Amino acid sequence: MQRHGKIILGIDPGTLLMGYGIIEVNGAAINLREMNVLRLPAKKNNPERLHLIHKKVQELIRHFKPDEFAIEAPFFGKNVQSMLKLGRAQGVAIAAAMSKGIPVTEYSPKKVKQSITGNGNAGKDQVWKMLQQLLYVRQEPVTYDATDALAVAVCHHFQLHSVIGKIRSDFSGWEDFINKNPERIKKK
Repeated sequence: MQRHGKIILGIDPGTLLMGYGIIEVNGAAINLREMNVLRLPAKKNNPERLHLIHKKVQELIRHFKPDEFAIEAPFFGKNVQSMLKLGRAQGVAIAAAMSKGIPVTEYSPKKVKQSITGNGNAGKDQVWKMLQQLLYVRQEPVTYDATDALAVAVCHHFQLHSVIGKIRSDFSGWEDFINKNPERIKKK
């Protein structure tokens, strides 16, 4: 596999479907490398499914050699059992990336939507349509789990290259800022 830019692996964790999207960034160009889902058998118990998630993420890492790993954080729902299962799936995927020394970043679903469409309440179809425009993709999505994972990867790229994201705050307040920047004070 020939590569020229930074590879970002995005994951949309799930206990029955885990979406994944891999992009390669070359300057301003964002290219889709792969987008798909891991379908987990409902008949297997939860630990077996977690093992399959871990194995798949390791396989993706071996094949694509990502520089960065981004994952969607679970949203807070009313069903505690579902949240626990989703959190475990997320944890296993994160552990697979961390075991290979890949930096991991989490994004809330709202942050991902905001980053891709400009609207944190956008629907899955709106997100997909924008991704098609950004990546010049004409294919139809396998599932929205796959497109969500792709959106996480693209969101991560945008966050890494955002002007706002590069601003560091070395100040503990206005007084500290003024003390460190006396030349910026205008005297009347």
